[in-house]
Amino acid sequence: MVMRRTPRAEHFVLCGITRRVSSFPLAPRTMTSRLRPLATVLLFLLTAAMRGDSDPVDAVMVARIREEGLQRSQVMEYEGYIADVLGARLTLSQDMTRAQTWVQGQMKAMGLVNVAAEPFMDFGVTWDNEYVSVHLLEPDYQPMVGYPVAHTGSTQGRQVAPAVIVDLLVKADLEKYRGTLKGKAVLVTPPAVVDLTSLTNGVPRLTPQDLDARERTVIAPPRVTPPRVARHPDLLTAEEKIAFYAAEGVTAVLQCESGWLGAVRGFSRPGSRADGWSRAGMLASPAIVAITPEHYNRMYRILTRGIPVRIEVEVRNRVGDTVQQAMNLVGEIPGSDLKDEVVMIGAHLDTWHASPNASDNTSGVAVSLEAMRILKAVGAKPRRTIRVALWAGEEQGLFGSRAYVKQHFGNPRDPAVGAKPAYEKLSAYFNQDYGAGQYRGIMLQGNEYARAQFTTWMAPFRDLGMTVVSNQSLGSTDHVAFDEVGLPGFQFLQDNIPGTGGHTNLDFLEAIQPSDLMKNAVIMASFAYHAANAAARIPRKTVR
Repeated sequence: MVMRRTPRAEHFVLCGITRRVSSFPLAPRTMTSRLRPLATVLLFLLTAAMRGDSDPVDAVMVARIREEGLQRSQVMEYEGYIADVLGARLTLSQDMTRAQTWVQGQMKAMGLVNVAAEPFMDFGVTWDNEYVSVHLLEPDYQPMVGYPVAHTGSTQGRQVAPAVIVDLLVKADLEKYRGTLKGKAVLVTPPAVVDLTSLTNGVPRLTPQDLDARERTVIAPPRVTPPRVARHPDLLTAEEKIAFYAAEGVTAVLQCESGWLGAVRGFSRPGSRADGWSRAGMLASPAIVAITPEHYNRMYRILTRGIPVRIEVEVRNRVGDTVQQAMNLVGEIPGSDLKDEVVMIGAHLDTWHASPNASDNTSGVAVSLEAMRILKAVGAKPRRTIRVALWAGEEQGLFGSRAYVKQHFGNPRDPAVGAKPAYEKLSAYFNQDYGAGQYRGIMLQGNEYARAQFTTWMAPFRDLGMTVVSNQSLGSTDHVAFDEVGLPGFQFLQDNIPGTGGHTNLDFLEAIQPSDLMKNAVIMASFAYHAANAAARIPRKTVR
C-alpha cells in the first residue's frame, strides 16, 4: 500500500497577481521541507523577472505538473506492465506487436488524439525465441546461462554434443577444421575478460566532478578522414565463419563476447542487416548461443587442459514466412493557434531479446507516456501540438526515427530528399534513452542558441537534481536522427542506471529507481509544455 498526502494549497503574490499553487512532497516531510519546491519556483521567477526573459517559466503550470507527477504518478504502472507482462520487444517479434497494441490503448485511454502505428519500412521476417536450454554434462554437471543470438536458426531438437574450440582467422584455417566439426558444439570466441573493477557498487550517480566535466565546452579537433586501408583478402568475415559452421553441420555455435557475473550480451546474427533480416538467412544459420562469461570460460579452460567436454543444448526459434513492416507509434495533444507547429518527445520501444530491458528502454517509454498523461491530467493547453513518438528499429541502427524524420521533415543536407514543409514546423524533439537514471541536465548537441531557454526551463527543477546545460553531444540514440538533419534534437543527461546491466539478460525492474522516473516525467512534461508555449521555436544550429 502506498500512502499519499493530500496536497496543501499555498498562496503567493508576484507582480501584484495572486496565485494558488499546491506543494508536492515526494514523501511525508516537515512543513519547511514541503515548501522548498514552491520556494524554488518563486526564487526562479523573481530572478527571471529581473532579467526580463522573453519566455519565463509558467510557475502555476510547473506546480501542477509537479503535483500530478510526484503525488499521483502512474509511471511505474507503465514501466511495470511493459517490463514484467509484455517483456522483451525485439523489432517484429510477437512481444513487440503485443506491446505496440497495449501502448496504443494507453495513449487513447489518456485522451491523446491521432494515435497511430506508422509503418516505415519492410523490415524483414519475424523472429521469436521460444525455448533455450544449455547444460554442461561432462566432466561435471552444471546448468548454464545462455541466450540465442537474434535472427539465428534452431537446433534439431535436444542435442548432446562434444564441445571443441575453433579458432578461425584466415581462409587457410578453414582446411584445418574442414570435415571435423559435424555434430559438435563449437566455442568460437576467446575467453571473456571479466573486469570486476567496472562493476556498479550500489546506485551509480553522477558526481559533482562528473557534472562539472559535462558543463565544460569541449573544442572538437578538426575532422581528419583516415586513409582507407583495404581489408586483407585472406581474413575471414563473421558471415563467412557462420556459413562454414553451417556447411560443416555443427550442432551449435557457442560464444561470449562480453558480460560479467551472470550477465549475457548477445545481439544479432552477423549479416542479418545486410540480408534484410531474411527468412533464408535465419534458416541457413546454425543455432548461435551467447553464454555468460563464467560458464563459457569454465568450458574453455577445461578444454585447454585436454579434458573432453560434453554439453546438452536445445534452441527453438520461430521464424516468420513473409516480410513484415516495422512501425513507429505516435499520439498527440493538439495545439491551438500554432497547432501546425510541433514539439516532440519520445523513446524507442524496441529492445534486445534476452530480458525485458527495464532500463533500455522501457524506462524511456514509461517516462514519455507519463509526461503526456501528466499534461492531459493538468489540463495543459499547448499552443503548438505536442507529439509523442515511440520508435522501432532503434537497436538495429535508428531505423524508425531516421525513417520518420525523412518521411515527415526531409533532409536539406541531402539534395535528393530536401526539406519538406513540416521541416520548419518542428520546434524540438526531446529523448530519453541513456538508462533509467534521473535527469541531471540536458545536452545541447553543440546548439548554444538553446542554452538560455533551457537554463530558464531547468531552473525550477534544481531541487530535483537538474542542474547542467552541457554544450557536449551524445550519440547512438534517436535524437541523432533529428540533429543530423539540422533539427533540434536533444537527449537528457542522466545518472548511469542500471550501470552494467544494459543490453544484457539482467535488465529487469530491480534496476529501476521509481523516484528517478517520476522526476524525469515531470521534467519532460514541463520542457514539452514550455517549448509548445514559447514565443518562438527552439533556435537551430546552422545547417551545413
